[in-house]
Amino acid sequence: MGEKTPRSSTDTTTIGVRVPASLEQLTMLRALAETVALIADFAIDEVTDIRLALDEVATSLIMDAVPGSDLDCEFSYEAGRMFVRVRATAAAEGGIGESGFGWHIVRTLTESISSAQAPFDSARSGYPTEVDFTWVRSADGG
Repeated sequence: MGEKTPRSSTDTTTIGVRVPASLEQLTMLRALAETVALIADFAIDEVTDIRLALDEVATSLIMDAVPGSDLDCEFSYEAGRMFVRVRATAAAEGGIGESGFGWHIVRTLTESISSAQAPFDSARSGYPTEVDFTWVRSADGG
């Protein structure tokens, strides 16, 4: 048979999913975040941080989403680092409220977070909105 080839420490894996922008989808998104983080070899407490940050971001985007629209979620990981991008079409201009408690939680749990909103898109009947965050393992390993 073949030998197992070790993964390079610079390899990045990306997994994405598109679901209806509905609160009922949060359970599936949490489960996917947890599964991806476990496959990426993060410890349980690290997985919890990533899952909670995703939950806050996805909930905010879903609450502001155009009815009937989708939520796109993408996870990229490499050794000790997870990058998450969540996109939706917001019904109102203004993007994510960056001063709320949920934003504070995500800012506390992650290395970085940013949001961006494009101008009104008539084909999507709303404002394309994106939130990115990066979670990085601490130097002490957790």
